[in-house]
Amino acid sequence: MPDERTPVRPPFDAELAALLEGIREMLLPPSVETLPASREATANGVPGTPAADLTADGAVTVEEREVPGPPGEPDVTVVILRPVNAAGPAAGLYHIHGGGMITGGRRTGVELLVPYVAEGNAVVVSVEYRLAPEHPDPAPVEDCYAGLAWTAKHAAELGIDPKRLIVIGGSAGGGLAAGTALLARDRGFPQLSHQVLICPMLDDRMETHSSQMLDGEGTWDRTANLFGWTALLGERRGGPDVSPYAAPARAEDLAGLPRTYLDVGSVEVFRDEVLDYATRLSQAGVMVDLHMWGGGFHGFDVIGAHTAVARASRATRDEFIRRAIER
Repeated sequence: MPDERTPVRPPFDAELAALLEGIREMLLPPSVETLPASREATANGVPGTPAADLTADGAVTVEEREVPGPPGEPDVTVVILRPVNAAGPAAGLYHIHGGGMITGGRRTGVELLVPYVAEGNAVVVSVEYRLAPEHPDPAPVEDCYAGLAWTAKHAAELGIDPKRLIVIGGSAGGGLAAGTALLARDRGFPQLSHQVLICPMLDDRMETHSSQMLDGEGTWDRTANLFGWTALLGERRGGPDVSPYAAPARAEDLAGLPRTYLDVGSVEVFRDEVLDYATRLSQAGVMVDLHMWGGGFHGFDVIGAHTAVARASRATRDEFIRRAIER
């Protein structure tokens, strides 16, 4: 249970709270010792569930390809999902997986985007970036940018309309998506139409109320968050020498970024940094769609997909993505 130093938190949604006890029993607290098992469990999707059929019963082609990585660094692997029956160039969804900067792979979470491909409205490219702590910053975000740049340069070959290129990620992937969008803006390529940041991991400083309010509760508490950021940044975490591409909450100038969708649960460590980032984006002239879901813990929309609040959150995000990918 939280100790007396833990800031007060809102209650969990009643339906979600009923799931938490069983979920926490399955979680491996992140550590150097548990990383191999955690990585094996999350490489292809949600732990304890069968690997998703990315072909959607034959409506989607699945291709894995090695593409150029950052200058002087190894190639990166991407998985490419394309509609079998495409009616001309489609929107490009560039996907960056979550996993606290330390776990996950190119197929983690990508099944949520398959319906847009199966309907012929999108092409998905999902990137395999190098993981911390073996590969600390800037390796992960530079891998993500390299994959995005390759996608944009090969848009015609992939069947992507370059005017509808969207970066999307959840959790650590949301933070990396935000950092990749900043790199694309600052390097002048490519032009993104939207960024979709799902409960993103944005701020290594861990100074907000919400970053401290979960201790042994939820699915990603302050101890796990400290481990993830320290794996990425080492002794630089929380100090003055952290790039905004690694921790986008540190970016001083947010002007010129694409239209942004942000969502977050009210009972997760990332809540306050997401709310602040949304406010600062809006103040910088960026069009922002922000949704905070009452009682939601980190990842509630996937882990508790059957609950009312999860259904509402997924429907809202789906509606935004469908508008974003329209011709």
